[in-house]
Amino acid sequence: MEHRKLGSSDLYPSVIGVGGYPFGPPLADQFMTTRVLNQARESGVNYIDTSDIYAQGQSEVQIGEAIEGHRDDFILATKFNLSNLGDETPRQRIMRKIDESLTKLKTDHIELYQIHHVAKDISAEEILQPLDELVKAGKIRYVGNCNYSSWRQMEAMHVARDNNLSWFVSTQNHYNMIFRHVELEILPFCNAYETGFIPYFPLASGLLTGKYRRDEPLPEGTRMAGGLRSEMYRKRYLNDKNWEFLDKLEGFAAEREHAVTDLAFAYLLASPVVPSVIAGATKPGQVHANARSAEWRLTDDDVSAVRELF
Repeated sequence: MEHRKLGSSDLYPSVIGVGGYPFGPPLADQFMTTRVLNQARESGVNYIDTSDIYAQGQSEVQIGEAIEGHRDDFILATKFNLSNLGDETPRQRIMRKIDESLTKLKTDHIELYQIHHVAKDISAEEILQPLDELVKAGKIRYVGNCNYSSWRQMEAMHVARDNNLSWFVSTQNHYNMIFRHVELEILPFCNAYETGFIPYFPLASGLLTGKYRRDEPLPEGTRMAGGLRSEMYRKRYLNDKNWEFLDKLEGFAAEREHAVTDLAFAYLLASPVVPSVIAGATKPGQVHANARSAEWRLTDDDVSAVRELF
């Protein structure tokens, strides 16, 4: 398994990471979470990315239990949010959330602590100042963000430099071969300012795995077949344009003796600013398959040919 440098940090996550979203009800219980993360370790996957809100907070608990005794084998990343502060200040929320996450994950530090969604009415300084305190206290090593636009990242960078604060070494956003808006500004920003870009939804909510077929019923238990959020994913991905595009991608991959899942990972990892691609797994075999997918390296000609399909 290849490992790449994360932005300006000294962290080297595996090019395939494990997303913590499935760990907890209703998807993966403690037994299965432990099996998945044991398989990750055996496959050379060392990056786990979760959040304080995944599975109603149970994801961090199950991860902490699963990696107990193997903590040093993993780079742990989790997230916090500043929504619905109530009577809390941003600093109070951050300090409370980090202690909760450390307890749940059974660790004394977190390698990458990420703000989940930017709060429009909270200044960059209000966010970065307490995070810098946590870095200096040793509770976190680096800070990152999720769902930031390039201009918000630039704003935060200036605030950090002017006030000598820790700045974001990474940004995380929605990115796959169907949803490519980050290629316009965010990826160029990351390239110019040594910021690692971590894609989520790399398989387009399962469309790029081949599990969904045109004019066939949606498989039960899948992301697309659920409730209101599933309807959002169906509207985003299940349309005639994307079905036609999927046919092209499957043909491209098959000509090179690969599956479209392999191509989905390989395309994202062709970007020099992408150190790791997060993929959720509810079974050990999925982790093993994802790790195998990362073995395909696209040439410059391959990337150009894929972009012609766009």
